[in-house]
Amino acid sequence: MPGSLFAVERYERRGDQRTPSLPSLPADSGARLVVAVHLPADEVVIALVEADDVAAAEAAAVGAGWQVDRVTSAIWIVPRDCA
Repeated sequence: MPGSLFAVERYERRGDQRTPSLPSLPADSGARLVVAVHLPADEVVIALVEADDVAAAEAAAVGAGWQVDRVTSAIWIVPRDCA
């Protein structure tokens, strides 16, 4: 099970408000997509990915065919199981 959380960012350059697609991460990548959001006003997609390290998170995203503009460590502020 991956141990760290990373924000994978993709900056949209289309200039439209359509919800972009985000292919699944490869099953054998060792990374797991936790959640992804599209911020149309900022033209950005942010995906939270659990992986062993930043290189593994980026490799999994690239392996899935994602456009990757930035990958950075992330920290939960509110645990994902709290609603």
